[in-house]
Amino acid sequence: MNPSQSNTLDTSNRVAGEVVVSIKDVNFSYAPGERQILSGLNMDFRRGQVVAVMGGSGCGKTTILRLIGGQYTAQSGQVLFEGQDIAKMNTVELMAARRRMGMLFQFGALFTDLSVFENVAFPLREHTDLSEELLRSLVLMKLHAVGLRGARDLMPSQISGGMARRVALARAIALDPPLIMYDEPFAGLDPISLGITARLIRDLNNALGATSLLVTHDVEETFEIADYVYFIANGRIGAEGTPEELSRSSDPFVRQFLDAAPDGPVPFHYPGNTLEEDFGVKI
Repeated sequence: MNPSQSNTLDTSNRVAGEVVVSIKDVNFSYAPGERQILSGLNMDFRRGQVVAVMGGSGCGKTTILRLIGGQYTAQSGQVLFEGQDIAKMNTVELMAARRRMGMLFQFGALFTDLSVFENVAFPLREHTDLSEELLRSLVLMKLHAVGLRGARDLMPSQISGGMARRVALARAIALDPPLIMYDEPFAGLDPISLGITARLIRDLNNALGATSLLVTHDVEETFEIADYVYFIANGRIGAEGTPEELSRSSDPFVRQFLDAAPDGPVPFHYPGNTLEEDFGVKI
């Protein structure tokens, strides 16, 4: 699908709200002296928006999710969630913040020994004291929202990969979080499941008034549902803008990614020794 086609979602009337997540001048590497993964990164994610983070494999996209979730801590800079610095939170504060974040892991990551119903019920059982009657109603509502209320008694092994991703999405929104993060939500899906998942992400974000952060490689579906896109290159923002702006861009990095070109600003070879250093001959 092309973002200019008439059947794409209308984003013209969406007004971005306050900043839910702000990344300010963040630098990150896994250990002192190792390759810098993120350098001077600045990003804002606003309420009501679907924001995509795109870029080549290994560019640091998933690292951004882990910094927001508090699994990693930046060497410098700030990661703010609802105005609070994640790195300065104690354990209790961090767990409270995480309850306000939904996460859809790559390929769903369902509990294989729990039914579809119990997978979605899990965060509600862990973090609330709801009665069984109310919990049942909430779980069925979430499953209904993703079209799988009828699959509530099935086990993960009995459903397709696309259905598993939708169950994981229902679980991610079980606590109605203001922030929902998606790690490669379209990976491995057939075209029908991919389209369904993309539409669900957009519709659920609108219904919840949430902020959705997508880490993804899928250009076509992402450009159809996203309000704003960041391209990461060499640990920095290579380009940013609305899907419409980026589609018209002549920036070499944007064009290489959108056109799937093998040659461009993103090199084929990982940085290392020269050919002369490794082979002892001049090429």
